[in-house]
Amino acid sequence: MTLEQTLKQIAPLDSEAMARAKYRWDSLSKPLHGLGDLEDLLIKIAGIRGTARMDLRRKCVVVMCSDNGVVEEGISQTGQEVTAIITESLSAGTSTVCHMARAAGAEVIPVDIGVSREVKGDRILRRKIAYGTKNLYKEPAMTREQAVRAIEVGIETAYWCKQQGYDIVATGEMGIGNTTTTAAVVAALLHAPAELVTGRGSGLTTAGLEKKIRVVTESLEKWQPDQHDPVDILSKVGGFDLCGLTGLFLGGAACGLPMIIDGVISGAAALCAVRMCEAVREYLIPSHHTAEPAGVLIEQALGVHPLIDAHMALGEGTGAVCLFGPLDMAASLYCNGNTFDDSNIEAYVPLV
Repeated sequence: MTLEQTLKQIAPLDSEAMARAKYRWDSLSKPLHGLGDLEDLLIKIAGIRGTARMDLRRKCVVVMCSDNGVVEEGISQTGQEVTAIITESLSAGTSTVCHMARAAGAEVIPVDIGVSREVKGDRILRRKIAYGTKNLYKEPAMTREQAVRAIEVGIETAYWCKQQGYDIVATGEMGIGNTTTTAAVVAALLHAPAELVTGRGSGLTTAGLEKKIRVVTESLEKWQPDQHDPVDILSKVGGFDLCGLTGLFLGGAACGLPMIIDGVISGAAALCAVRMCEAVREYLIPSHHTAEPAGVLIEQALGVHPLIDAHMALGEGTGAVCLFGPLDMAASLYCNGNTFDDSNIEAYVPLV
């Protein structure tokens, strides 16, 4: 499905399914809204999926993997060869998120959307747009056509996950240098100074951080991305992983598959998706507060309130995967809990 077709497919959440889900929560023998945000999240998931039947057993985390040419400016602690190594580890089941996903009963699906070399692994979805982006400090990161193709990879991956029978998807990424591209994209979207949205990433000295801020600032000055055109922003200062994640959020909204936001990179992609289609805002499921500086600004722009505050800044979808456990617990009560009638208890009523 093309980007244009997808945007036309996105409709408001199913209000009837949400009303039925709320009725189910309120019928359980517990204080009204006793599980707070967890109840609200399951009601939203009912609206996304178009049914009050809550089955979240088949879970996965989609990790968009891509390299960024800006790494040659020395704005990261490691070289881009690490992207390929971790991508192969994702396939082998040995990377950080793999261990966490197994504990949560979720599968890991790495997507090679732009790794700088060929990668080995049976579980990798091979959707490479190019062998990494250009160095955004010297030239635009990619062409507009490449950005659209990468977004459409994300859309197609969302539909693929739906066809494979997954009930809910966590979003993740792997790409050395992608906190720099994210800072540039967020600065452009929010018209914010680079120093306000740029962090140390996986680890930089103070001098390294200053250089990173300068690279972001000067790149934005050179290419002047259009604040009102997310595709222009992504093509000039973004990355293929960011584009793919943007497509995941758009595709999930179009096909009724819940997508969980991870950290700052995933959040930036969600913001791009919302700027392309305002209706996507209703579909967003935040997981955790990110330790990156842009995180709070993204949360405010999206109007979301993440459930988890664990000072995480790892990537790979690790924060999003952490939300599976609480959602499973809430779904278990939602599906199996006793009602007031079952318990012979007088139902609670809203207080005024």
